[in-house]
Amino acid sequence: MREPASGANEPVSLLRRVARGIASEPVLAILVVALVVLEIVAPQPLAKLPSLVDWQTVMTLAGLLILTKAIEYSGLLTWLAHKVVHHIRSERSLALLLVALAAALSTVVTNDVALFVVVPLVLSLHKLTPLPLKRLVIVIALAVNAGSVLTPLGNPQNLFLWQVSGASFGAFVVALAPLCAMLMAMLVALTAVMFKPRELDLSKDSEPHGVDRTLAGVAAVLFVAFVTLADAHHAGIALAGVGAGFLLWRARIVLKIDWLLLLIFVLMFIVLRSVAAQPSIHQALAALSLQTPLRAFVAGAVLSQGISNVPAAIVLANFTHDWRALAFGVSVGGFGVAIGSLANLIAVRLAEERGVWGPFHLVSVPFWIVAGAGGALLLHFF
Repeated sequence: MREPASGANEPVSLLRRVARGIASEPVLAILVVALVVLEIVAPQPLAKLPSLVDWQTVMTLAGLLILTKAIEYSGLLTWLAHKVVHHIRSERSLALLLVALAAALSTVVTNDVALFVVVPLVLSLHKLTPLPLKRLVIVIALAVNAGSVLTPLGNPQNLFLWQVSGASFGAFVVALAPLCAMLMAMLVALTAVMFKPRELDLSKDSEPHGVDRTLAGVAAVLFVAFVTLADAHHAGIALAGVGAGFLLWRARIVLKIDWLLLLIFVLMFIVLRSVAAQPSIHQALAALSLQTPLRAFVAGAVLSQGISNVPAAIVLANFTHDWRALAFGVSVGGFGVAIGSLANLIAVRLAEERGVWGPFHLVSVPFWIVAGAGGALLLHFF
């Protein structure tokens, strides 16, 4: 009698695990609750929901997650990060190097992956010599937000806007380069002021860091091929090839990607587009007249402060054709309050530093204000 009882409890146990998983991820929990409420208040056929998702963007994101996970597992990024700090002699030099490293990585392997490389690097260096962790975490978070502006691969909102805009990879980079350059110039100046030229000794950082050269080489080649196919709007074919290849060769890589992020992205499309389609919401957003660049820019920068820049891009993309102005807006919106970009939350979570939110906002909010003014000027003159 016990075995059937145990078997009968398995579905209940599974549901409990799923519920705990959802509850542990606030963004996912909010989206699930919002979807349930929408289906009660304004029900629509379940068969229609998948049509609200931009599957080209989701497939491109899935492929990039697989490839960046492969590069991460190869150990190449960790090896590179430790190599570049060996000759650092001052606290200011280290901070500037980490800012440059985080920004550069975020242009290629997304801002989240860049954080998973640079923040653990800082923590390992902190074991060798005392470092100002809070300030370093703050500028690193700002760096991945600033650097990721440059390319379609840098962050989810860029990836989405690249797909819906129809712009080529090169055209996207050229369009966003002025904003990225301005943000990085601001950040370098800020970092130089925040950190003193105090001497550091990191020569003891001699721990070996192995690299799986085969995996790194294959991932690099596939990365170029994948981006080329995605640029030609063949993300589905590219994902099928990359996914099948790694499942046969290194299945762990596919199994370990951030599946939760993909689910969150799918739910964002469904929930946010459903909300935006509600008559009152649609009329309110349409009344903003976002067809002018400045209005689209301001809407993206401000709305990101309330719902984060990825959802802001998804919502506002239906109300403006000026994808560059919107990209400028949601990029600037990643600064300001912490919720403006999920990368801010990830950086602080990785560092496990208490009392960082106050100092973070003392730096990030003024940065958002200045970046907003600068971004508006760039839109006007370029």
